[in-house]
Parts: sequence; C-alpha cells; structure tokens
Amino acid sequence: MNRRRWNVPALAVGSIFAMAAGPAHAQRGPLVADRPDFTEAAATVGRGVFQLEFGYTYEYDRPEGGDDGKTWTHSIGEALLRVGVLSEAVELRLGLSPVSVGAGADGRSFTETGMEDVYLGIKLALAGQEGLRPALAILPQMTVPTGSEAFTSGRTLPGVNVIYGWDVTEDVTLAGSTQMNRAVTGSRGGEEEYAEWAQSAVAGFSVGARAGFYAEWFAFFHAEPDGTRAEHYANGGFTWSFSDDLQWDVRAGAGLNASATGFFAGTGLVVRFPRASS
Repeated sequence: MNRRRWNVPALAVGSIFAMAAGPAHAQRGPLVADRPDFTEAAATVGRGVFQLEFGYTYEYDRPEGGDDGKTWTHSIGEALLRVGVLSEAVELRLGLSPVSVGAGADGRSFTETGMEDVYLGIKLALAGQEGLRPALAILPQMTVPTGSEAFTSGRTLPGVNVIYGWDVTEDVTLAGSTQMNRAVTGSRGGEEEYAEWAQSAVAGFSVGARAGFYAEWFAFFHAEPDGTRAEHYANGGFTWSFSDDLQWDVRAGAGLNASATGFFAGTGLVVRFPRASS
C-alpha cells in the first residue's frame, strides 16, 4: 500500500510478542504492537482501547550502485492510530506519514517534503491458536489520495493482508503475513496500476518481562506491466516495555538484492490508552 511499507501500516510494521496464544485479540496485559517489524500482529487492541504507534525511519540507497547517485529518506511521525470497536475482535486503523526524500548526484542534491496518502484499515481477528492451527487475522486496507503532490498516487488503492502466528514456547513466537495490494508505477497519478504482493516471516524472542527482539525476512513482488520485479529484505530489532502501556523500539535492515533499498533504520514508541475498568 505504501511506498515504504516497513514504516507505515502497509508499509507495514508489527510486533509479534505475546501475539498468538489464547484468544486472537488483546486484553489488558502485555502490549501487542504493529511495529517495529514488517509483519502485523494477528491480535487486535481490544474493544474500547486506543493505541497510538509512531516513530522515525531513515533510508539510504545508491540506485546506480556507484558513488555519484544516492537517495535518502526521512519518515517522521509514521503515526498509526488503532481503535478497538464493536467487539474484542474488530479494530479500526488510521495512518498518517510526513516524509522527506532527498537525492544527490554529481555534487548536486534536492529534497522534497510532504505527506503521503492516508492509510485506512479494519483488522478482524478470526481465530486464536489451537495446536498447529495459527492465530489468524485478516486486514482489508487501502490508501486514499490525500497526500502532497510529490507523494500521492492520485487514486484509491485497496488491498488485503492475511496474518498468522504461533506461540512456540512462552518466549518464542513465529509469524507471517501474505498481502496483495494495488499499486501504481509512480506517484502524482496517471500511471498504470498493478498488483503488488508481499510476503513475510518473522521469529520473535522475549527476554525477561520487558525486553524482546526479532529477526525477519520480507519481500515485495511487483507485477508491473513490463514484468515482475522482486525486492527482498532482512531486518531485526529490539523492544523495551517501560510499562504495560508504553513500549520503545529500535530496528535496522538491509536489502538483499539489487532492486531493494540498500539500508534502513528507525526507532519508535507505542502508547496504549486502555478502556476504563467497569
């Protein structure tokens, strides 16, 4: 959905710690976030809960592979608001992302700053883990053309994300996601649409009551009009819970093939506002 899906909800970014065991929705207790990794959590935040996830990501790439051509991106904010509504298994999602993109070559550089298109989604928790059957959720999602001229697609782009995960032990979790989103060959509108597939696999490890880390692979497969192009990435990160309702994260990753962005790193916070006790 989003040009940098490891930043903003499509990008997509999710924590798998405390995700899969028991019901496929979150209760008061361990905070379950959709950052910092690419894979979303199969859990929802729970009815009446507001959760705000935000952060910063830096990307760097040399598209031509040499010393003259380079691009860099600062994504500041990456705000994702998650709200539990109707039942424990339904979550509404709103994402906003200011961004600044720069490029340089032959001793010259330029920077473009603005807003990307608004992201909207509804996460539906379908089932909890039972034996080998994973916790399962589905996430219909879309971006709507509200962004700055340099970053908008100029049209509504729908998609869907299927998320699944397993608690292997109390401290080890496995998860993955399979997405199909509509995309365009560039920004500013007017380009051809195509199907973009994304696949991920992640392992998460808890260390004591507050710390966790993960290792992940994810990839995009762009079914563009002139042929399919693949991007493969590896990344890892660390989370620290200051309390049940406040989590800090840091992450870094790199592209694994020539089509992928060279390097990215970021940090962020998750704040949960639980429903009042009855």
